[in-house]
Amino acid sequence: MAKFIPFLAVLIAYFVPSRSIQVNPVIQEEQLLWISGEDNVGIYRIPLLTYTPKGDLLAICEARKNGGGDAGPKFLATRRSKDKGQTWLPEKFILNDGPIVDGLNLGVVLVDDMTSTIFIFYQVCGHYVQCNISTQYYIKSTDDGITWTQPYNVSKQIGTKMFAGGPGYGIQKKHAPHIGRLILCGHSTLPGDGLFCLLSDDHGDTWRYGGSMKSIPYNTNKIKGDFVPDECQPLELPDGSIMVNVRNQYQYHCHCRMIVMSYDGADSFKTDDLRFDTTLVDPTVAASILYHHGVLFFSNPEDDVHRINLTLRWSYDNGTTWASALSVWPKASGYSTMMALPNNIQESKYIYILYEKGQKSATETLSLAKISITGDL
Repeated sequence: MAKFIPFLAVLIAYFVPSRSIQVNPVIQEEQLLWISGEDNVGIYRIPLLTYTPKGDLLAICEARKNGGGDAGPKFLATRRSKDKGQTWLPEKFILNDGPIVDGLNLGVVLVDDMTSTIFIFYQVCGHYVQCNISTQYYIKSTDDGITWTQPYNVSKQIGTKMFAGGPGYGIQKKHAPHIGRLILCGHSTLPGDGLFCLLSDDHGDTWRYGGSMKSIPYNTNKIKGDFVPDECQPLELPDGSIMVNVRNQYQYHCHCRMIVMSYDGADSFKTDDLRFDTTLVDPTVAASILYHHGVLFFSNPEDDVHRINLTLRWSYDNGTTWASALSVWPKASGYSTMMALPNNIQESKYIYILYEKGQKSATETLSLAKISITGDL
């Protein structure tokens, strides 16, 4: 029995909710991780960021070979920091979809802390350009993201309905109900759009659809003002509930974010548990939320029309009210993702924002801002 104590101690340290701290964020440093046009890549887009089981930071993105829109051939690119974001190793292409017309699209990164496994989910043929079947895949790593498996075809389990995860991170339930469950959420094609979640209760061996909140009218072409949940980011609160912050694609009710709750581990979402956060003004874009040290953080381009003014907000009451805001970059900015090292790892006073940044266009670079949430440099 004694040999299990260290593992249990790690689990307890990671799973116990942290008390909130007073936030006074300062950008400690910022560096460009990817610059579009370099390494024979047209555009770098869709930033993902995660911690690894051994405490490194791993950044992931689409390297769009020919630039342009969401369809087209791509590499899956990564960069790693072994010193809490101070320096970054050169990029590695860990996946190449070849010359395919409607190539891979990120996607979600997810860490199973119980098995020290990292998953990266992506789809192929998400736009039905010269193809008619959308397929969901993941690759995984059991050596801290150094090497990756061949792709697993998840559509064999969930079917071929187009599912676009995130973009962002997936979560593992740390509190009841369903401790250990893996959850990732996303959206679908615009006519049949909505919030959809994939769940696994066996550490990723099998996957199924969980709760959803479909668009209205469903499977019908949409117009401005229709109810269309789209790209989204889930997280778990200390009471075990799941909060999903959702892109309001056709600006139903407001130019702001949708907030959806689940109280059964993402098995279901009810309209009674849907609200609109008018403080979180949004130009319809992928945004990010993060719960760290008892504080809820939110990042997006804070403008009701244009993708500009990447802003960090924080809340001490789980988003009921927002305490204040920090402008991270006032000019062109787009998709963002946030991550922090778990509370039991040294230097967890930092949060990291990886975001699309530019002078005139948000697709010029992917930039990493390291932020001290207590103001200590």
